[in-house]
Amino acid sequence: MLKVFRFLFPTHTETMPMSVLLLVLRVLFGSLLFVHGVQKLLSFGALSGVFPDPFGLSNPVSLSLVIFAELFCSVAFVSGFMFRLTPLPMIFSMGVALFGIHAADPFAMKELAFVYFAMFVLLYITGPGRYSLDHFIGFGLRSAALSAVPPAAVTTVPENPAPVVS
Repeated sequence: MLKVFRFLFPTHTETMPMSVLLLVLRVLFGSLLFVHGVQKLLSFGALSGVFPDPFGLSNPVSLSLVIFAELFCSVAFVSGFMFRLTPLPMIFSMGVALFGIHAADPFAMKELAFVYFAMFVLLYITGPGRYSLDHFIGFGLRSAALSAVPPAAVTTVPENPAPVVS
């Protein structure tokens, strides 16, 4: 269970400039995708009959899933909440658009899907950085776990142990 928490709420600390860069990229690309989701939501009635349905779920269901990915997942993405899960629908949605819906189109038609897909995959690999909700949740969980252990059970290891001479 601890491995699951560490995966979902990473606490490794990047350097401050790297964390700021990750925050800026999350806010920039998450906000841009959010705008696409809002546009789709506002045009739901018009789009629900013509939206591509690559998996045979029906046009309104496919549109609803894309709106979920672009609207709700992008908000979590920007805040860095559940970062190991929330980018997955966005990556999947952009992958379907890039490799499925626009596969036969010229690159100019699928360029935006490619940029989103590449950026979300790269950010997923790097993680949310230290300026994210996951980072704060992870440290909170770690602190709670450490405070639950009786002080006598906690052993400390010296920073620079003396070398053992035989």
